[in-house]
Amino acid sequence: MFRRLYWVSETVLSDGTSRVLGIYTSIPDLIRNGLRHGADERLRLNLVKLDSGHPPFGVWNSPDFDDMEAALEQYVATDEMSKEHVVDLVNAVRASA
Repeated sequence: MFRRLYWVSETVLSDGTSRVLGIYTSIPDLIRNGLRHGADERLRLNLVKLDSGHPPFGVWNSPDFDDMEAALEQYVATDEMSKEHVVDLVNAVRASA
């Protein structure tokens, strides 16, 4: 399946500077590789459209990922993401916080 949506994973330091960890095409890939961050860093996840200059569809920062599952439901409804993958992601980001 050609992916239209991408995940950008970043670490954010207390001074607001950030570093991109990677860009991921799937939730399993994001979980495997994009959730690593140091104890003094926050994790920020951005959901973006391929080749778009528009703002991200979603931005989530650790440790508060509470609205992530509800926000991603619209992508489950369009089959861009599976419900199982969304639940796995929510569990993984909560465990990494």
